[in-house]
Amino acid sequence: MLRICSLCVAASLMLAQPPPAAQQAAAITDDQVTDLRLGGGLSQRVLYVAPARPRATLVMLPGGTGDVGVRRDGDLRHDDNFVVRTRAAWVARGYAVLIPDTIDRANLRGLRSSPAYQRVIDGLVTYARARAAAPVFLLGTSQGTIAAVNGAAHARPGSIAGLVLTETVSLPGKLSKETIFAANPQSVRVPALVVANRDDACDVALPSMAPRVAAAMTGSPEARVLMVEGGVQRSGSACGSLSPHGYYGIEEQVIGAIIAWLQAHGG
Repeated sequence: MLRICSLCVAASLMLAQPPPAAQQAAAITDDQVTDLRLGGGLSQRVLYVAPARPRATLVMLPGGTGDVGVRRDGDLRHDDNFVVRTRAAWVARGYAVLIPDTIDRANLRGLRSSPAYQRVIDGLVTYARARAAAPVFLLGTSQGTIAAVNGAAHARPGSIAGLVLTETVSLPGKLSKETIFAANPQSVRVPALVVANRDDACDVALPSMAPRVAAAMTGSPEARVLMVEGGVQRSGSACGSLSPHGYYGIEEQVIGAIIAWLQAHGG
């Protein structure tokens, strides 16, 4: 049953096209929540939070199934993921944050490296550029790194300024065999930062794989590895969000290190 559902989601995503600027201007909005029209009767809800003058916009691509549960009032059903629970910290430092939900609560495992999902990310980048005259960076964590690499590998020239990967999924797992190596990392043409936690015990994101991830981005002008360490294990799984894999307890250290890199690359 799950396999059939995933195939249905893949077929629906194939209908999705990046919404043009005029169509995005007509998107249904309520404060910072927007339903982007993707075509084929589909829409994707996103949460956009920004300071008055953003240094840059970070398109945050969550891990797991990708189901964040963005409500119309801006509350989130699932906000444990690193790039979701730290949104206020990024905004406080001058960065706009764009967090996409899944389409109809679909499970994105195994779909993030597809051409269809690349088009979804392209639509997110277009929306981010329309909201603020600031550089756009893709920032993915865990399973979201696959989507981030896919988006960067096929980004239109000049549309994004860089790519940040945190705890990259580089090995196949039990729930999904998809890794960033299926997302054409060799086609990434922007600077990239690969953040890895030495204390991460997640079996699909081993820190020892970080140099290989960076080396795979042969088209990038700069692919750097940043090693961090520490964190507290609160999740039941080593791959859970509230663990060293999700930088639980060391968020400020990780955010500060990423921001230093962003500022050195136009953000």
